Formats: sequence, structure tokens, C-alpha cells
Amino acid sequence: MPDVGSAADAGDTFRRAVEALNGPSLRSEITVREIPAPGRLAPHAAAVSAQVTVHGEEIAWGRLIVLYDPEGTREWPGPFRVVCQVNSELESDIATDPLLGPVAWSWLTDALASCGAAHHTLSGTVTRATTEGFGTKAGEGATTEVEMRASWTPEADDLTAHTAAWQTLLASAAGLPPADVADIARQRARP
Repeated sequence: MPDVGSAADAGDTFRRAVEALNGPSLRSEITVREIPAPGRLAPHAAAVSAQVTVHGEEIAWGRLIVLYDPEGTREWPGPFRVVCQVNSELESDIATDPLLGPVAWSWLTDALASCGAAHHTLSGTVTRATTEGFGTKAGEGATTEVEMRASWTPEADDLTAHTAAWQTLLASAAGLPPADVADIARQRARP
């Protein structure tokens, strides 16, 4: 496994890792902004949120959190852990498909592979939730949302490919047509 820093250079190692979060979006439909990171999960943490907007309508959103513990005192296998969440509304016929979970999970695994995000110890969940309105909300109809939560350990401290994979996952969840995000990520990584 490549060197991903030590306690002595934690600040520099973490800063380099977080630079990937603050780069430009890979697609014009995705808007990324910095948000407060959870304070108790690791000695160093950073977070961003994103929304996917098409024709003025938000169709997906998510969060990406980077945790860093140079001392290795946390319960994940390595100094870094990437945590993501992605939510999107679904059409009702897709929401009832029994293969929704495995297909949604494949959006993540395909994104990690296509973006070259070397990782290990991937885990997560896919949840679908249906919301129905009653009373004064009865006329709003039912909506179904899919939510994916996942985490993995990157094998290096350059998180550019991991950020690209998260944005690719957002685009897939939103139903956007595929883009050559691996090429975009490579271009973004160039000085």
C-alpha cells in the first residue's frame, strides 16, 4: 500500500487529499459546495455536498466525507476512509423492481472502477423509501426515493478519482446519460 502519511505530516497529507474535494464539478448539472464535516468521527475530516439539477429541478443530491486518522486508532483499515451518501427520486415502476438494490450498488462499483479509484473494504446499503401524502397533502401523490450509503478505504491520498467516482454515482442515480468522466477526471488531475 502506498504511503498515505503519518502523524508527523498529517496536516499536509490531509490537505493534499482534500484538494480533490474542492476541484470543479465533472458535469455542468452537478453543483458541489463545502459543508461542515462531522467532528467526532476522526481527528481530521472534510465534507462536501452536491446536487444534480436538470431544467431547474433538483433530481439527486449527496454528500462525500473524507475521514483521516494518521494514528490508525479508528476501526477502519487504513488512515483514510471515504463515506458517501446519494439520494434520488425514482419513477414508481422502477421503485418496485426487485433488482433496484443490486443495480444501484453496481452504479457505485462501476463508478469506482471507471474512474480508477483504487480502494478496498467497500461496504454500504441501498434503501428505497416511498412517501405518501394524507390529509392536506393527499393530492401530492406518492414519491419513491433511493438512498445509497457507502464507505471505502482509498489506497492513496490523492482522492481525485474517488471524488470523480462519487460524482459519477450521482449522475447515474439521477439518470443522466453517461459521460467520459474518467477522461474528465484525468484532465482535472493535471497541473
